[in-house]
Amino acid sequence: MSVRNQLRLLLGGLGAGRSARPASRSAMGEFLERSRLVGVLIFIVTVTAIVVISSAGLTTLDAPLLPNQTATTRVSAQASFDYESAERTRAAREQLRNRVPPVYKLDTEPLRRFGAAARMLLTQLAAFEQARPGTTEPILTHRSELAAIADTFNSHGSYHATPEDIGSVLAAGDTRARAAIFENGLATLRDLYAQGIADSSLSTPDPGSALAFELARQGGGFAQRPVHSMEDALTVLRVSLGSEQTPRTSTQAVFRLFRFGLSPNLVFDRTATATRQNAAAKAVQPVTVKVPRGQTLVEAGDRVTPDVYEALIAHRRYLREHSEVDTEEGLTLFGRVLLVLAMVIASLIYIRIEDPETLRSNVRCGLLALVVIGNLALVRANYSLGGAEFFLRDEAWASTLPYVAPTAFAPLIVAILIDAGSGIFMALFVSIFTGVIYGNRLDLLVLTFLASLVAIYFGRDARRRGRLVRAAGMGGLTVAAFAALIGFADRTPLETLLRQMAASLGTGVLTGIGVVGLLPVLESLFKRTTDITLLELTDYNHPLLRRMQLEAPGTYHHSLVVAQLSENAANAIGANPLIARVCALFHDVGKTLQPQYFAENQRDRSNPHDQLTPVESARLIKAHVNDGVDLAQGHNLPRAVVDAIRQHHGTSLVRYFYDRAVEETRGGPARGRGARREAAEAAKAAATRPVDEAAFRYEGPKPQSREAAIISLADGVEAASRSLKQFGAEELQQIITRIVGERIAEGQLDESPLTLEEITRIRNSFQFTLLNMLHARIAYPTPEKPAAEAGA
Repeated sequence: MSVRNQLRLLLGGLGAGRSARPASRSAMGEFLERSRLVGVLIFIVTVTAIVVISSAGLTTLDAPLLPNQTATTRVSAQASFDYESAERTRAAREQLRNRVPPVYKLDTEPLRRFGAAARMLLTQLAAFEQARPGTTEPILTHRSELAAIADTFNSHGSYHATPEDIGSVLAAGDTRARAAIFENGLATLRDLYAQGIADSSLSTPDPGSALAFELARQGGGFAQRPVHSMEDALTVLRVSLGSEQTPRTSTQAVFRLFRFGLSPNLVFDRTATATRQNAAAKAVQPVTVKVPRGQTLVEAGDRVTPDVYEALIAHRRYLREHSEVDTEEGLTLFGRVLLVLAMVIASLIYIRIEDPETLRSNVRCGLLALVVIGNLALVRANYSLGGAEFFLRDEAWASTLPYVAPTAFAPLIVAILIDAGSGIFMALFVSIFTGVIYGNRLDLLVLTFLASLVAIYFGRDARRRGRLVRAAGMGGLTVAAFAALIGFADRTPLETLLRQMAASLGTGVLTGIGVVGLLPVLESLFKRTTDITLLELTDYNHPLLRRMQLEAPGTYHHSLVVAQLSENAANAIGANPLIARVCALFHDVGKTLQPQYFAENQRDRSNPHDQLTPVESARLIKAHVNDGVDLAQGHNLPRAVVDAIRQHHGTSLVRYFYDRAVEETRGGPARGRGARREAAEAAKAAATRPVDEAAFRYEGPKPQSREAAIISLADGVEAASRSLKQFGAEELQQIITRIVGERIAEGQLDESPLTLEEITRIRNSFQFTLLNMLHARIAYPTPEKPAAEAGA
């Protein structure tokens, strides 16, 4: 409620309503800003655009599903197709590989070593017998010699012959009989080695089963041959060495010696086995899978296995190659419209509760509609890239697309241009439709919403453009961190995971750069001003401020004081102190065109108004408002600054010259050229015509915002405080109360949203600031000069 209406309510009721909008605002501008018809049109365009973006041509064909991910939608074949399944072919070939028996080769080296040792043993036994003929118990009389023979035999391999075994072999007969026994044993070993002896540790076979092994004499070919187990080979060897003519102890000793020559001789041939397996795998024909139309490829909630992923890619490629196939999946348009309507209405309710001024402004609503439509269009364009051949071929790069979507773009812009609350709701809005576009992905909805919140948090009070890039980068870093966690949970390959993280971080930085580049355009287009732009305008080297310093130093100092008063008062009532400060710095910039007509710039105390009539002086004084507006618009200052320049005097009177004019009409002293004659004429006309008040009144409009009203009050208080001879708290309080009371009585605050409580806080802030700015200083005594120096 305005100040005047509050006073009228206190006095007993409300009178006339607020005054009409200032005429300076064009009818077209007012229509576009406040018309309900325009608001409805914005609503319809927004709903239609979001429905088109989120549903038109949107099918599960481009849904970015990757192996090991959980499908978020049910995908069915939209046409009958067939494809060669690499996964199933690989599985069939692998199965056949496992069925190919291993290939072994025969190792005859153990037999050769044992044969040499056996022949050496026969030679040594013959020599021993020839050197000691007639020895009946050699083990008792020549044990050391037999031990030496046993050691020589054992040195040929891992043999463990004992002197007792050597003595028993010596007792088997003469040299010829021993040679026959050994030849029979070696022949048996050759037969066993030729057939193959399998170790019991091999998983193949029970005794008698066949193993395929390579025979060198067959030119490297393969043959199926029965092999002996170690137990069977020992049995065959025992039977072949048994003889009735040989003593039992000697037969057992010979068996123990020949047992050392029996060892498994099947060696696994890795190269030959791989060759046979590869040959068998090549013989398998590629598996062709036929998929009828309507068959479900994957259900929502199922994990995408490699063979399912292959079917999805084949389905997508078939539909891309056969464009004549109808790819409409019957997404319910009515349901999508209802979803969009629900979200837009929820947005309107939120804005109505939190920021009703935005809902009353078509410009702000248009800004919200534009950024959300633009952001969703970017998301949809990014989604459509999934159908490109490059991403169809490379699933690792295709997996980065959801993380490249710039979902924080609109929320960050809205948070800066309007407020953080609207930005948060915008983040939820964009995240919901991003999840819908990407196939109802809840994980993507939560992740993008979190990233947008992080970006808004770090950029909510940004006063440097670089901080916006950092804020968006923090959002991208958040996406990268959670993408890593989700990737570990889904067992995503490390290379793919690194690409997703890099894409997330890069998208965040690029989003910040895009926001920085687009902000000036949106500020100009929608007449919004960010704190970043305002802070840049506080640079005292701005051309207008620099010009004021050089050409109107008194006005510049006055503006600095008004800026300090306005900033502190804005802080006191919760208004925007930065806007108040910037607008106060530029509020009197129009005085730089004719600075000599304003008292604060008249350094030589000469007053050019002494040579002018009151009407001419008032015209020159009032001109600084329009001159300031022209200068501000010429230097592209924000709308808030232009409005403050236009409104800081409202429709008040140029009181000093108006009183002079009234005095002159009453016959008072007149000044200026032809002063006496004009005074006489004015006195003559006074009885018939009063002073035209409109000639001495500013054109307005009255202050429309709290910041403009504060500047208006601060301007009058600062100027009036210059007339004080003593700067005490009581004197300041009186003059502040008088100035504020006059503005209220004249109705200058009627169109501003200030309340009586806020005006009281403003008055207290003015008093506190001025007391600290206009404080007294101690007068230091002048030191007395020495008498001699004074005389000199």
